[in-house]
Amino acid sequence: MTQAATDVLGLAREQVLERGEGLTQDQVLQVLQLPDDKLEELLALAHEVRMRWCGPEVEVEGIISLKTGGCPEDCHFCSQSGLFASPVRSAWLDVPSLVEAAKQTAKSGATEFCIVAAVRGPDERLLAQVAAGIEAIRNEVDIQIACSLGMLTQEQVDRLSEMGVHRYNHNLETARSFFPNVVTTHTWEERWGTLEMVREAGMEVCCGGILGMGETLEQRAEFAANLAELNPHEVPLNFLNPRPGTPFGDLEVLPASEALKAVAAFRLAMPRTMLRFAGGREITLGDLGAKQGILGGINAVIVGNYLTTLGRPAESDLELLNDLQMPIKALNASI
Repeated sequence: MTQAATDVLGLAREQVLERGEGLTQDQVLQVLQLPDDKLEELLALAHEVRMRWCGPEVEVEGIISLKTGGCPEDCHFCSQSGLFASPVRSAWLDVPSLVEAAKQTAKSGATEFCIVAAVRGPDERLLAQVAAGIEAIRNEVDIQIACSLGMLTQEQVDRLSEMGVHRYNHNLETARSFFPNVVTTHTWEERWGTLEMVREAGMEVCCGGILGMGETLEQRAEFAANLAELNPHEVPLNFLNPRPGTPFGDLEVLPASEALKAVAAFRLAMPRTMLRFAGGREITLGDLGAKQGILGGINAVIVGNYLTTLGRPAESDLELLNDLQMPIKALNASI
């Protein structure tokens, strides 16, 4: 370990904590290469940065799958692809079920409810279902609504904006240079194009990805730089939970120390961004790691279950936030 690499923490303290300027790609790589005995110091600095530039509030979100399985894309981590022999089968959720899920999400204290569909992009049937679902939810639940429906055309972006969708999630998944190893049925650039249209339409941009898919530390640093350039409002960080029947089903789970270094590094690359714990944290980090992450740069969590995997009970996460004296972000009074 070079002196320059261990000095990166001192540099980050001055550059990120004091001035609010995110780390560059090379600096992020130095952070990811820090020895494990520097982890505690790194997480403490990332927590200071989060508190200074984002404050103590934690945003809580629930997600629901409107259309599950049968997706035509070949994202190698995903059990919802119709191209793999994974056990997830195609299914649709009706509007009353969506409303009930939104109610349960709001009861947990969440301010955001995300409607997700396993598709390349939405067709007319799906958009009509989303519109009906949003209208029904708005009539009964006070919660902000986000969507994740794949790649969009300009017309679809405009329609979602008119529906009042508050935030759109579309993950870049990984570094631009590694993307062809993860997906071959569409390009990284196609995803980037959707994100640019979403931002121009006035919706908040939610964009992150999955760590532990075989990318190098250099590519992990590249991914942090890609996201910093995009400057999304929110970055969900997932850790690969290898799914049976998928091309990545036999990969090893990311070591907890690597995952925590990545959490801190992404915080130091994007000091003002909402950094959200998402899928895979239970298997990668466990309960102790969840606490370390929230005290190491994370300021948002998905509570309850994910799309095809089980999460921690919402009560466990809410209890943890209470123990850490992290207030849950309230709905803006103007919403």
